[in-house]
Amino acid sequence: MLPLSDWHPSRDIIGVFTDIDDTLTTEGAITPDAMQALADLKAAGLHVVPITGRPVGWSEPFVSRWPVDAIVAENGAVGLTHSPAQGLHKRYQQDAATRASNFHRMQQVLAQIEKSIPGAKRSQDSAGRETDIAIDHSEFTHLTQAAIDQVVHTMQAAGMTATVSSIHINGWFGEHSKLSGARWIVQQLWQRDLSAEMDRWIYVGDSTNDQLMFEHFTHSLGVGNIRRFEAQLTNPPRYITPSERGAGFAEMVERLMQQISAKSD
Repeated sequence: MLPLSDWHPSRDIIGVFTDIDDTLTTEGAITPDAMQALADLKAAGLHVVPITGRPVGWSEPFVSRWPVDAIVAENGAVGLTHSPAQGLHKRYQQDAATRASNFHRMQQVLAQIEKSIPGAKRSQDSAGRETDIAIDHSEFTHLTQAAIDQVVHTMQAAGMTATVSSIHINGWFGEHSKLSGARWIVQQLWQRDLSAEMDRWIYVGDSTNDQLMFEHFTHSLGVGNIRRFEAQLTNPPRYITPSERGAGFAEMVERLMQQISAKSD
């Protein structure tokens, strides 16, 4: 991972995708510097889309309060937008029948995990989840790496996709991911082909579940706390910020604004 000072983005940048937990947030809340950074991106005319493993219910208030175009929740499954005229609007990658069938199956796996793996508990935001399940490993409880691995194995054995974020282990049925969710929402909102312009978008994250995004985005950045997972990263980000969490995100935006300004002079 190269230092942020080695990053030289061009004026052709269209927008920014960012993880939320421990990337925008610090100790569970978005800090003023990170919020201002989001506003600065929007003021510069860039698209801004947080993409997260957090549930639909948790994400709904923030899509109307934050200066963003949309939030993609549940690891790419659901897109949320808000406008004064239309209010909240939700888009799904899976149809209603598929979601209902998968939900029933996921609850069975969730119950199995809680029963069979000592210390494993569903995340406190589980009531807001529609297309996945989540086990807390670092938000309000702590699981050992061995227990985390066991949860992942149980989900995968049931035919689910499983990923580990900085706070949760998420599992779901379906082929969607943060990357497919990013491609989907860009097409839905702006009728653009993200795959054809990966060098014009930025991705910022902090954990192992961001690796697919790090791999595909030319401008991939990790906030400083990603070093916690450095040994587990097969595909690390290309650049890393000096500071952690929201402060690191703000540093990324400051660097981007400086580079864009310098190239316009």
